[in-house]
Amino acid sequence: MKKMIDSHIHLDQYTYEDRKEMQNDQTLAYAIAVSMNLSSSQKNFQLSKEFDFIKPAYGFHPEQVMPSDEEISQLLKWIEDNHESMIAIGEVGLPHYCRLEHPELYPLEPYIELLEQFLLMAKKWNKPIILHSIYKEAPIVINLLEKHNYNHAHFHWFKGKDKTVEHLKANGYFLSFTPDILYEENIQKIAKQFPLEQIMVETDGPWPFEGPFVKQKTMPSMIHHTIKEIARLKNEKTLSVYEQLFHNTTNFYRL
Repeated sequence: MKKMIDSHIHLDQYTYEDRKEMQNDQTLAYAIAVSMNLSSSQKNFQLSKEFDFIKPAYGFHPEQVMPSDEEISQLLKWIEDNHESMIAIGEVGLPHYCRLEHPELYPLEPYIELLEQFLLMAKKWNKPIILHSIYKEAPIVINLLEKHNYNHAHFHWFKGKDKTVEHLKANGYFLSFTPDILYEENIQKIAKQFPLEQIMVETDGPWPFEGPFVKQKTMPSMIHHTIKEIARLKNEKTLSVYEQLFHNTTNFYRL
């Protein structure tokens, strides 16, 4: 049986029935449940107790208004108190899409400062860090990782310049690809450029997809299509790609 791991999914945003369906998917070994904020982290913590396949990551998603100092303190303290239960710090990073619309509402500096705190926590506990970092903000994140000499980094659903992709590759960071690899040429180009040994797969569910997935609920089972497309782009045997991606993810997350 071809086993896979969803390396980035917002499981707290699904229904109980959806999660049961995932649990019954014999091909899904694990799902890395990333968090949006404190309440999301707490929900994923609880879900990991209910479902063996769920491995929680705690953090603050950057595509939202910066939390207050008190909210940051509460989140960081909660993570400190519960870090032994987490597989990683995540999802954390820098805002991009919200800054395109309202840059004045999302000054980068506070987000950089918060990200640095998350990075120091990941380093302190030797945990992976799951990054939302794309386009022009990605070099800032790379600089932070280099500053603290920490390379246990997973850049999820990455988009950016060839130069940045080469920098990510050289530093040994990991990228993960979503089902949009089936219809987005820029994503296909990155997949061809990046070493198979540094690749994982994800859904970022419940985010919806286009192409052959229009109007479908995003579920980890879609990853089988992603893996087959990676094999096609890399001109590799599908089974060997399944095995390599599974090895990559279990090694990276110490599963």
